Amino acid sequence: MNKKLQTVKYVIADYLSAAFTWIIFFFFRKLTIENNQFNDVNSVFADANLYKGIIFIPLFWLFVYWCSGEYRNVYKKSRLKDLGQTFIVSIIGVIILFFAFLLDDYISTYRNYYFSFIILFLLHFTLTYIPRLILTTVTVHRVHNGKIGFGTIIIASDEDKALKLYEDICNQEISSGYIFKGFLTLHGGNLKKLEEKLTNLGSVTDLQHVIENYGIEEIIIVLDKADENEIYSIIFSVQEPNVELFMPSDRKDLLTGSIKLSAIFSVPLVRISQNLMEPWEFSLKRCFDVVCSIIAILVLIPFYIVIAVIIKCTSKGPVLYSQERIGKNGKPFKMYKFRSMYVDAEKNGPMLSNGDEDPRITPFGRFMRKVRLDETPQFFHVLTGEMSMVGVRPERQFFINQIVKIAPEYKLLQKIKPGMTSWGQVKFGYADTVEQMVERMKYDLLYLENMSLATDIKILLYTFLIIFQGRGK
Repeated sequence: MNKKLQTVKYVIADYLSAAFTWIIFFFFRKLTIENNQFNDVNSVFADANLYKGIIFIPLFWLFVYWCSGEYRNVYKKSRLKDLGQTFIVSIIGVIILFFAFLLDDYISTYRNYYFSFIILFLLHFTLTYIPRLILTTVTVHRVHNGKIGFGTIIIASDEDKALKLYEDICNQEISSGYIFKGFLTLHGGNLKKLEEKLTNLGSVTDLQHVIENYGIEEIIIVLDKADENEIYSIIFSVQEPNVELFMPSDRKDLLTGSIKLSAIFSVPLVRISQNLMEPWEFSLKRCFDVVCSIIAILVLIPFYIVIAVIIKCTSKGPVLYSQERIGKNGKPFKMYKFRSMYVDAEKNGPMLSNGDEDPRITPFGRFMRKVRLDETPQFFHVLTGEMSMVGVRPERQFFINQIVKIAPEYKLLQKIKPGMTSWGQVKFGYADTVEQMVERMKYDLLYLENMSLATDIKILLYTFLIIFQGRGK
């Protein structure tokens, strides 16, 4: 199973489809709508725009498809989902092309605009989806016939349930594509019944090593009720976005409708989503971050100078204060802020601020915190990709260790970039204690389940409202 080769097939098919669409549409435009300007076919071939379009228009479409995530997990494409996504992307792409290249074309009536748009859309959608449908159908049949599949392991603490699930999957008439490489135990030790069917690859502490060395793409987690909290650590330890996690369903899942079937004939499993947003949404979110941070930095340059001068004149010490924070996937980074506390404020160890009465905060620092001016250097972190405009508040490892002891699900928040603002900060504010951090975490987990650009904009608007009202601390 060669993923790169399969991806290349889709790329070539999309490129050729876009090129043929442009050729057909170009001839249609010139020989019908603009027929008074072109006397024969040879005059169409003499137009340089035909050849420019053949080269650059397909490249535009490939970029759009890449941003929308069309070339991720090419062996796991769904024909029905691909139909809807191709339809939507085609509409968006055609609108962009229409306004960029076709709106100033010669026309005799405005009906020609609508007619051209419809023809271009129908041509592009049809010529794009048919090759995709063929490629995806061939792949689906190969998966169902067991000719190709995906490296799979089971993480088990409930041996009987894991064994039954394994046997049910193996006894399916139509293959679901699981190629079992072995299993991992949760706490070490032997699961003798399961070892008769599968290879014991070690414990869950070896998970990353097993994923890398055995080409694992699917993980099925089968835990005792007593071990359910361990699910958070397992999810966090899976760093590869293309690895899918599943759990066996129970009657509660059936009643609440939480089972999302990806195949009609497969054993019902609950997919634990690794994709918090669609790929195109992540691309759009990143573009939004870059544009906002560039604008903010340019606007704030005069304020940076004034703030730096005031800090230097009102208290001893550097203008900027750096501190190690934990970012996406637990990766540490140096976060910079304007210094709002006196030097050596944490000489006795890490401490949380206790609000307006904190004697460590300088008078000007208290003002900066009210209107969040101390955090404006973080726009540079957004620009470099270490942070996002909206995410979750970046914390220090010292406090994360304490939070995880109370609420292990906190680790899930490290699946996304930390943000300059967050749902937790908007709804709860800054936390003075670890217990308050846990309370604020509930809002950030809610954001995790509802991530979208629209949600980000809403949180930013509320953040600006808090700043203008001076309700920060």
